[in-house]
Amino acid sequence: MPKELEEMDMTRDEAADKLESIADDLRGDGPFDVNVANRTVHLSPPRDIGVEIGVRETSSLLRGSREAFTVKLDWKPE
Repeated sequence: MPKELEEMDMTRDEAADKLESIADDLRGDGPFDVNVANRTVHLSPPRDIGVEIGVRETSSLLRGSREAFTVKLDWKPE
């Protein structure tokens, strides 16, 4: 299945709301749906999942400084 990716600009509050919504779904006991790029994806995480957190800082004379924070969650569906 192809990877679904959606990029957008939002305020810090909007980004926090989006992450909190996903976190609330993840705290539940069963499967949940996530909307990405005009598509609804049904996810079925088990009790234990893999977590990867990364931070990247770059600096360029032409492009200026950038920071990126990524969170990756992965699992085999139940």
